[in-house]
Amino acid sequence: MEPEQEQQKIGSATHPADNIQKFFIRPFFLTLTIGLPFCIFKGLFGIAAIRAGTPSNHILAGFGWLVVIWAVTDFVMNTVRAGGDLMHIPTPLEYCTLAELGRLLHRPMVFLAADTLLSFSIICVMLWSGWIMQLKQEESYLWYAATTLNLISISLVSLYNEAKRAT
Repeated sequence: MEPEQEQQKIGSATHPADNIQKFFIRPFFLTLTIGLPFCIFKGLFGIAAIRAGTPSNHILAGFGWLVVIWAVTDFVMNTVRAGGDLMHIPTPLEYCTLAELGRLLHRPMVFLAADTLLSFSIICVMLWSGWIMQLKQEESYLWYAATTLNLISISLVSLYNEAKRAT
């Protein structure tokens, strides 16, 4: 009998691979690798819009401030959700304001997907508009860290899922 099959046969013991999968779907992991990076992207986009709008385009600057407020609110929501997960306390909040709105409309995952689309769109706007070149050095490091966390985690989860499927 293969060692893996033997581990699965042991009464109610959990297969180690299941523990890895459980970790990948925990709010702490999702917040660290998706939620907080998306908040950073939103916040830096808002800051870039403020800079681009001030002083000549007050509408763009105002839009930038709204995006910064959105990013900070989502950051707080993610932090509360991750903290609750670490302390094993259920939290009533979704990961972000759009998902919370979706929860009120009984469709949190649809709105969470919309938030993901908006976050990826923000990344594209930052890149294609050239605003990313306007980031200060510290802001660029934040952007790099958010990108690294987000992309590496997606790759790790995909690699794990494919390796699990192959066995």
